[in-house]
Amino acid sequence: MTSLVSDLGIGVLVFASTNIDDIFILVAFFADASLRRRSIVIGQFLGIGALVLASALAAMLAFIVPPGWIALLGAVPLALGLRKLWSLRKDMQERAEDNRIQGQEHRAELRLHSQALAVAGVTIANGGDNIGVYVPLFASSVSGIATYAATFAVMTGLWCALGYAFVSNRVLGGPIRRYGHIALPIVLIALGLYILSGATTLVSL
Repeated sequence: MTSLVSDLGIGVLVFASTNIDDIFILVAFFADASLRRRSIVIGQFLGIGALVLASALAAMLAFIVPPGWIALLGAVPLALGLRKLWSLRKDMQERAEDNRIQGQEHRAELRLHSQALAVAGVTIANGGDNIGVYVPLFASSVSGIATYAATFAVMTGLWCALGYAFVSNRVLGGPIRRYGHIALPIVLIALGLYILSGATTLVSL
């Protein structure tokens, strides 16, 4: 029982410390009206799940992926950010508001899976520090991996709730929703460039 409580506490602290930046990314996602809330939540769970699975496999194989290779995943949010920036510019210049809303309703279900995968891709790309912490943690306590995974799942749900709460807040929600669609491409591009900066270590190999 003491070991279980200890693993739960460690899991909460580790998740919170490695996913602080995800709160801001989730807020930007939820503030973008073109993204469905369900897609964001599903994508976040898929992304965290993939990171946990990769870390567990790496821990059991005693293998750590070099940071330089992980950093190459920064191309994912960078590409998404550039695409959204282009779409935002196109919407402002070419589309009337009524036509845009009509098109969104018609394509909503078709975009569900692609949006979820896009969110998952950003979460995975931003997960270099997660893997760096999860692998040694899992390797030091293989028996606790299931507890850690369950804790991370609960924390992921909490993180999504917090991100949505910020956007829905009476005071903060208005400005976030008003400018969120503009901020999201900038956040993704900056995140992609930051992650890719870690790939410079490959040059010296």
